[in-house]
Amino acid sequence: MLKGKHIILGITGSIAAYKAAYLTRLLIKKGAEVQIVITPSGKEFITPVTLSALTGKPVVSEFFTANTGEWHSHVDLGLWADAMVIAPATASTIAKMATGVADNMLITTYLSAKAPVFVAPAMDLDMYKHPSTQANLKTLQSFGNQIIEPASGFLASGLEGKGRMEEPENIVAYLENYFAKGQKYAGKKVMVTAGPTYEKIDPVRFIGNHSTGKMGYAIAEEFASQGAEVTLISGPVNLSCSTKINRINVTTAVEMCQAAQEEFVNADIAVMCAAVADYAPKQYSQTKIKRSGEMTIELVPNPDIAATLGAVKRDSQILAGFALETNNEEINAQAKLEKKNLDYIVLNSLADKEACFGYDTNKITIIGREGEKQNFPLKDKKEVAKDIVEYTYKLIK
Repeated sequence: MLKGKHIILGITGSIAAYKAAYLTRLLIKKGAEVQIVITPSGKEFITPVTLSALTGKPVVSEFFTANTGEWHSHVDLGLWADAMVIAPATASTIAKMATGVADNMLITTYLSAKAPVFVAPAMDLDMYKHPSTQANLKTLQSFGNQIIEPASGFLASGLEGKGRMEEPENIVAYLENYFAKGQKYAGKKVMVTAGPTYEKIDPVRFIGNHSTGKMGYAIAEEFASQGAEVTLISGPVNLSCSTKINRINVTTAVEMCQAAQEEFVNADIAVMCAAVADYAPKQYSQTKIKRSGEMTIELVPNPDIAATLGAVKRDSQILAGFALETNNEEINAQAKLEKKNLDYIVLNSLADKEACFGYDTNKITIIGREGEKQNFPLKDKKEVAKDIVEYTYKLIK
């Protein structure tokens, strides 16, 4: 559940800060990417050198680096994170979080965080039981923060009671349980195709199209963010995807078809978003073709990948396709849906401004198996991906 997650680990001035090293190691072993933000007093208990060696990233503590003036943006950190974990969280930090006292990098990052926040208190038993601390914890819960209750045991003061920071293994388990509950597609295997295919003429030329792959990549990322195990079969594009996605790079339609057939066997859901070339040159020249006046290239049909998968689709599988049209859009899309045995088809039209190839936005209509239609306005492709993933979820049996 934590593979590919971006996690901010906030460390404060507590003797329990030594546990943060173990927690960091466990998170990384689970596949998470960890960025540590530490308070000035936290550095008195554990060194940034130790933490940086574990994460492979510089530890952030101040708003800027004194010798270079490099600015550390708490806003960028807040947007980057999938989760923020503050462990250990002292009574002082908890009070600042509850009241918005933004006097250090950790608190300003917390106030900028869009992701869920997990707080693991660590303090002496009387401090923990004090009405002010309990009130502050209730305030944080009312904000939607998750409180990871401290354990009981021997404390640094020599006393025994509740206040020990929860063990790193249990904190990791808490995070995994949290993400598992909130992910609709946990346990589902999803295959997505994206980008163009290039059909080679000679070593330097090819037949292709204008697809950038942005739509397919956004769909793959959205499925992955909701817990799916995603395989992305990608044509040649200038895009990257998160490490939690299994990416298979291909160039030609034949290569994409072969990869799709292999992956579809074990897939629960397949979304065919790639702009596959319909034809390929019949002959491939091993050397660059020289200019010599007019030239004729004989083309042969490429395999229809969606139709190939539709012919072997099991009742338990969901298969979706895309239709890019320039005229008679809905009629053509409906025909493709039926011919290829799809469960739904996503229609986009080149007639719509700022949609389709090259744009960060798209305007779609989803047509279901029984002919039902759902129209969506022009949106950012990441938002379009959410609509498609949500529609797909309704079809799960």
